[in-house]
Amino acid sequence: MSAPLHVYIIAGEPSGDVIGARLIAALRDGGELTVSGIGGPEMEAAGLRSLFPYGELAIMGLTEVLPSVPRILKRMRKTARDIAATRPDVIVTIDSPGFVFGVIRRLKSRDCPRVHYVAPTIWAWRAGRVKKFRKHFDHLLALFSFEAPLFAEAGLDCTFVGHPISEGSVARGDGRAFRERHGIDPNETVLCLLPGSRVGEVGRHGPVAAEVVRIILAAHPDLKIVVPAAPNVRADVERLWAGQVMVVDGAGERYDAFAASNLALAASGTVTLELAYAGVPTVVMYKVGRLTGEIARRMIKVAYATIVNIVADKQIFPEFLQSRCRAELIAPAVLALLNDPAKAAEIGREARAVADDIAGSGDKPSVRAAQAIRTIVDARRTG
Repeated sequence: MSAPLHVYIIAGEPSGDVIGARLIAALRDGGELTVSGIGGPEMEAAGLRSLFPYGELAIMGLTEVLPSVPRILKRMRKTARDIAATRPDVIVTIDSPGFVFGVIRRLKSRDCPRVHYVAPTIWAWRAGRVKKFRKHFDHLLALFSFEAPLFAEAGLDCTFVGHPISEGSVARGDGRAFRERHGIDPNETVLCLLPGSRVGEVGRHGPVAAEVVRIILAAHPDLKIVVPAAPNVRADVERLWAGQVMVVDGAGERYDAFAASNLALAASGTVTLELAYAGVPTVVMYKVGRLTGEIARRMIKVAYATIVNIVADKQIFPEFLQSRCRAELIAPAVLALLNDPAKAAEIGREARAVADDIAGSGDKPSVRAAQAIRTIVDARRTG
């Protein structure tokens, strides 16, 4: 067992909360552990007492962020003071770079190493960000194997730990049990609808998805539609569809719903990789505010938004982004796959193959990350 370790972890959204909880468990398996920081229910269940509710940091888009700036700045200062007071052995930040950099810039000491988990996607957009990370961090933990050489070339230490998709419950979904629980016949077709996990995302995608649902139900009135909704958006989802869809929540129901689905319509994000790992053919939609979209369009240097398409360097999942995120374009793509199950199945198999490559093999990503963090701390202690 390693020497006692005090780690300060910051995670600002649900995916980071899950990664952080697994990291805490893996670190605890390696030795005595004290954990401080900011996280959600998963990290709190793993032993963290969050400095404040992490949901306050889950803000996206320029128009959404601006009204919250004073509160976010206050939280940045509070977090920096807490780090200075608790004096951890290592700071681990997970995603949420906007908030994280605000905190890091306010720290007056570099007594402990700073590690950022989930490397920035410099290969997709804003390659210049690597300079900022190199200035403020000592090490990156990367999800994709091709990232480590890119950061090494840029002069920043980076360890490939693997994508957390491989240690989740996605592949263990039970489609038969889901259909039995909800009275869905084995021969009925199920569409999984995922308009987003944030209120803003549901607000942008919900009306588009509602019109898509109206169009496809006119052609396929017996289609079953299930929406695995995050608790914070469930009420919005239920208002949008008012009895047209089945709304479920909880991780178990979510992954069982994936396994029960013949097809999905999903907002771009981590969920599209989960759907690929579950082998579900998926049509992807996404849009942000006009100003945010224009800024992003000028910066993005990859042809696709969906990670499966990016890694494959071709369109496996059809994408409808920004000005193309319209029901009159999306509905025909969904209908085409509903009407051609063989083509849909081919897309599902191809996506699963890419997701398997991304997931990798060997130790769990959380274990690799914990080992890397302890190695970094040990080197600082003996250096």
